[in-house]
Amino acid sequence: MTGRIALLTFHRRVDYGSYWQTRCLLAGLARRGHAAVVADHASDHVRRAELACALAPLGDGPAARADVPDKVARIRAFRRAVAELPLSKRFDIARPETMEPADLALFGGDEIWNPHHPWYGGAPLFFGGGVPARRYVAYAAGAGGHDATLGFDADRSARLGAFADVSVRDDNTRRLCRDATGREPEIVLDPCLQFPPPHEAPDAEGPPCIVVYGHGFPRWFADAVVAFARRRALPIVGVGHRSAVADEQRLAAGPEEFRRLMASAAAVVTNVFHGCVFALAFGRPFVAAASPARRDDLRDLVALVGAQHHVVDETRAATVDTVLSAPADAVVRRRIEALRARSDAFLDRVLG
Repeated sequence: MTGRIALLTFHRRVDYGSYWQTRCLLAGLARRGHAAVVADHASDHVRRAELACALAPLGDGPAARADVPDKVARIRAFRRAVAELPLSKRFDIARPETMEPADLALFGGDEIWNPHHPWYGGAPLFFGGGVPARRYVAYAAGAGGHDATLGFDADRSARLGAFADVSVRDDNTRRLCRDATGREPEIVLDPCLQFPPPHEAPDAEGPPCIVVYGHGFPRWFADAVVAFARRRALPIVGVGHRSAVADEQRLAAGPEEFRRLMASAAAVVTNVFHGCVFALAFGRPFVAAASPARRDDLRDLVALVGAQHHVVDETRAATVDTVLSAPADAVVRRRIEALRARSDAFLDRVLG
């Protein structure tokens, strides 16, 4: 058996994807008989930066006074949810050597290897620096918006070279790791798609609605979504971010409310990676407008599962209606099942 497993990720981010990929991976490991803990790193600088971002996230502009109570409620909902996770003894992010020792340090998350992340990017911890573990392994690690053409510096490359095994969640991160280490990492599914969250009946969150998750949508895209919603007499619910097209805002939604909304949505509209992941995991129709800041991970995901037609640009605005009318087809579902088998095989190999 592997022994004590410590999961290193951005588990305290006020972000649905960060929370759920942590929780889903823990659940997947538990089903395999492995009781992992989350390495509970802490930093006053990170805490302040995270709070500032949660109160006025990118794309919202200055926090509207009327929205502040809902945003505070969301922060508290995340804190309660994180407190329910199996956490290690808390330690200073700048002193990884004080972390509780582990037999296996398992690294993962959508931006864990982004050296330019505004508050986590400088921490050696996420590349294994000083982590007291016998083996380092990565499952579904990502480099966020750090383009493969920029590479990693010599120190980060050397640290990744010390990993026993590496798997990534997108082609951009694959190229980064290959160039840094000379080894070809395997591409696996994000934990939320590999080990989907619980899925209640479609009406668990009330009447059907279109869920909008993301921000900064172009006008042509927003207009097409609103036209579809009006033709189908479906309300539009914005979750997490204030949406100009939404009939109802769910700014206070915590991780569980987000999950229920996504699971019961008549359709999902997004421009973020985990918006697509949750729609695929729950078999919901979805359409995405690719954002330049997320061009790699979102497009890599849909290419990986064969769902490229769900990402539209202005030249394909007329297809929004068709794409939102049906979930991913059988070809996509078969591709996901094949990728689940491949991801399981990777975990079998590294966990023993």
